[in-house]
Amino acid sequence: MSDESPYTAGLDKNPANHVPLTPLGFLERAAQVFPDRVAVIHGDRRYSWRDCYRRCRRLASALERWGIGRGDTVAVMAPNVPALFEAHFGIPMTGAVINALNIRLDAASIAFILEHGEAKVLLTDREFSPVIRDALARMTRPPRVIDIDDPLAEGGELLGETDYESFLQTGDPDYRWRYPEDEWDPIALNYTSGTTGNPKGVVYHHRGAHLINFGNILAWNLTAHPVYLWTLPMFHCNGWCFPWTITALYGTHVCLRRVTAANIYRAIADHGVTHFCGAPIVLNLLINAGDDERRPFTHRVNIMTAAAPPPPAVLEAMEAQGFHITHVYGLTEVYGPAVVCDWHPEWDGLPAAGRAQMRARQGVRYATLEGLMVADPATLEPVPADGKTLGEVFMRGNIVMKGYLKNPEATAAAFRGGWFHSGDLGVMHPDGYIQLKDRSKDIIISGGENISTIEVEGVLYRHPAVLEAAVVGKPDEKWGETPCAFVCLKPGMEATEEEIIAFCRDHLAHFKAPRSVVFGELPKTSTGKIQKFELRKRFG
Repeated sequence: MSDESPYTAGLDKNPANHVPLTPLGFLERAAQVFPDRVAVIHGDRRYSWRDCYRRCRRLASALERWGIGRGDTVAVMAPNVPALFEAHFGIPMTGAVINALNIRLDAASIAFILEHGEAKVLLTDREFSPVIRDALARMTRPPRVIDIDDPLAEGGELLGETDYESFLQTGDPDYRWRYPEDEWDPIALNYTSGTTGNPKGVVYHHRGAHLINFGNILAWNLTAHPVYLWTLPMFHCNGWCFPWTITALYGTHVCLRRVTAANIYRAIADHGVTHFCGAPIVLNLLINAGDDERRPFTHRVNIMTAAAPPPPAVLEAMEAQGFHITHVYGLTEVYGPAVVCDWHPEWDGLPAAGRAQMRARQGVRYATLEGLMVADPATLEPVPADGKTLGEVFMRGNIVMKGYLKNPEATAAAFRGGWFHSGDLGVMHPDGYIQLKDRSKDIIISGGENISTIEVEGVLYRHPAVLEAAVVGKPDEKWGETPCAFVCLKPGMEATEEEIIAFCRDHLAHFKAPRSVVFGELPKTSTGKIQKFELRKRFG
């Protein structure tokens, strides 16, 4: 716009017309509009949005009195308990950055993350005291420690200077928190799984953390007052940012310390849960729950699933049991889900298997993601929309991370060409919906032919005896590598290697079928992803 344009003179940004975007204001609004509505349920405990807002301000005030301020890091090691939810507001209210730790990590990994992120304070749940004690002993600059003494925790001991509830009492419930000075300021630090080398620290900004919530609301058709069950770990991409999303809608957060089928069904029946998120492993829990674990319910329960493409057989089984599934896709680097399989009403007329096939696709970009394409990873030229040509998935927009903490080389590589490189391989269908075929590191090249492990796994999940399955490449002198299936059978079911291979050959091109099958439990991350790198290690 030229300097002479009438739209420049006297039309500058000022405090009246320009406020930095942040999700923190959602809490203040919930407390103002619905102060007496239940905000949080945890076991027998429940409290209102008025009380929640006061508790978060107490946390912010107490942290500030400990010297925490803009740009500092405060880490939290906890399952889905109220303290971790409150930390998503109380910590950034001071200008600091929340670093929610993966509770499944070992002491060495935790020590690395705390030192790399320069955490000044650590809130830690009593149950994890053994690994935290070990991690702190490995550090040269350990943070100050506050214990979360949750009454539902099992075992452990208190390690810190004070406990969480006592710490809150030192803070001011009327603390005047501040909006960020700049919406580009960091709000959260999340570490990737670190399957090769040390994990990378993904930095979120207030702007993205604000906008992603509207993407979640639109993708899931959310309306006011959802009752949300915390099955998804809040440490995973900040719970896909749902601590902020549900708060924006004056919903109720139902905390769930341990994710079991019985606990999920109990929460649905007792609290009227309407929504929850989870990886396919959670769907499997519900599908295979025993009669003693189930509880009847008559209302609709909506599930948002991601983390790995859910096999169509799993989606079909969930639909048959009355759950409504929304399939999304994303990564830590894009605040969790950023792509959704937006449903077309005409697909309702398809047979069950056809509906499941359509729902298994990853879909189209969130309304808050500005760009999504499948393209050649070297040239960034989009692939034909033929549902066949393989390419890498690329994204761009305001819900893409700031970058990797203290890692300019990895940041530059991830953003090469002005797009975020996901590392996921997929195809673009003629209707503009993408479908993942594999991670670039997981694709099997056998005799020069590409084999999608996701395609093979989708067939394995259709076998009536298969509970979980993963396929990796096994070194082969003749073919380079061949598919090897790792299979966990359903309790009480039996199947032989020959039967599994024959089943796959009946439903796949023969070169795609596994040449070998290994039975047993599958290693998983805390978010339900099967750790294929651990399976590949078995081949040396």
